[in-house]
Amino acid sequence: MQDASNIMRLLGAIAAIIVGSGGIIALFYVANLVVNRLPPRPRSQILPWVYMVPALVMLGAFLVLPTLRTILLSFMDRRSQGWVGLDNYIFAFTNADMLIAFRNNVLWLVLVTGVSVGLGLVIAVLVDRVKYEPLAKALIFLPMAISFVGASVIWRFMYAYQPPGTDQIGLLNAIAVALGYEPIGWLVNKSVNNFALIAIMIWLQTGFAMVLLSSAVKGIPKDVIEAARIDGASEFQIFWRITIPMISSTIVVVSTTIIVLVLKVFDIVFVMTGGNLDTDVIASRMIKEMFNFRNFGRGSAIAVVLLLAVIPVMVTNIRRFQQQEANR
Repeated sequence: MQDASNIMRLLGAIAAIIVGSGGIIALFYVANLVVNRLPPRPRSQILPWVYMVPALVMLGAFLVLPTLRTILLSFMDRRSQGWVGLDNYIFAFTNADMLIAFRNNVLWLVLVTGVSVGLGLVIAVLVDRVKYEPLAKALIFLPMAISFVGASVIWRFMYAYQPPGTDQIGLLNAIAVALGYEPIGWLVNKSVNNFALIAIMIWLQTGFAMVLLSSAVKGIPKDVIEAARIDGASEFQIFWRITIPMISSTIVVVSTTIIVLVLKVFDIVFVMTGGNLDTDVIASRMIKEMFNFRNFGRGSAIAVVLLLAVIPVMVTNIRRFQQQEANR
């Protein structure tokens, strides 16, 4: 009986894919036929909208409307039945747990962005000078193929803790014990647990930064580097005064991309600590308020705060792209 039910579900999913994909293809095909019957001038004006309108409708239905509803809910009480004004936002910026989440997010922003971009840049410059560059890049980029949840599971074993005197199954504590030190509760010790979580994100994002910055480094004209060396510039001077200024736009793009990822980070915290022991970030706090405490007003307010934090970074990226296009 169970097998028959699973087969029916599978057939239903296949039918939905076929009908959905076929319906979209038929829609575009028919619309294209209708537009092609129009005179050339209106046809050239209408045809782009034929392909844009379905995407805009989907974007509005699944992005714009939910965003507007979230903003509306942020001014309502926990059951979304009455107005509370700015009380939810006051809570977001005055509650002790929220202040800890903000502090942790700032720590994540500074360390993950700074270390990932810095390491990625240094590695990009160094591997550009070795014969085994593809292998080195592949190994460093490999963590990017792992999801945040998968990486968190891997690092839970790395950080695993057993009481002193027992066998340590965690790699880091096994090394610490072998060197004569006491095992460390990486995820329960409040002085190190946030740094332990941040290290996972750095491990994941350094490869991403390295690949993009390596492409930018390779785009620096060789004659500029050679001229600097002839003039007596040291390798550090070349790096600081030529490499960094000439790839500054790429550094900004990589940094802002990582900043957006860090602002939205949730998976690592949820899997590793559940936000306990002062490891909450804004996104994990939002989930707790909305789904654990069932306070939809506060959860929506925190979501709006997170949205407002991400928007300036996105605007900066868009302006940077526009400037690059204008300079071409």
